[in-house]
Amino acid sequence: MSTSIKNKTTEQICKVLSEKSALDIRIVEIAGMSDIADNFVICSGRSAPQVKALFDHLEENMEKLGKFAQHKEGMSEGRWIAVDYGDVIVHIFHKDTREIYNLDTLWNNGSNVIKYED
Repeated sequence: MSTSIKNKTTEQICKVLSEKSALDIRIVEIAGMSDIADNFVICSGRSAPQVKALFDHLEENMEKLGKFAQHKEGMSEGRWIAVDYGDVIVHIFHKDTREIYNLDTLWNNGSNVIKYED
């Protein structure tokens, strides 16, 4: 597990996504850059069904930990699902859609993006 993750919720989210074989999990620390959250967790799925499965697995496991999404979008299409856990916003992308929006680099200031490795 990565020791550089500062937020427990972020760490839990990354672990849950990793268990379901999410691709290229990245943590983007945006505290001080935006008021919307402290962190983004960004990952990819190989297909729309996998993106939906990642979301279902995340929601189920976070609820078991007593953490409930404040807002969620994109579940019907499975191309980009955003889930707001307050201080952490999760972006689950279809791999092709992720390349188009490229959030990893949009919010990158050179030192605030961490690749999750468990």
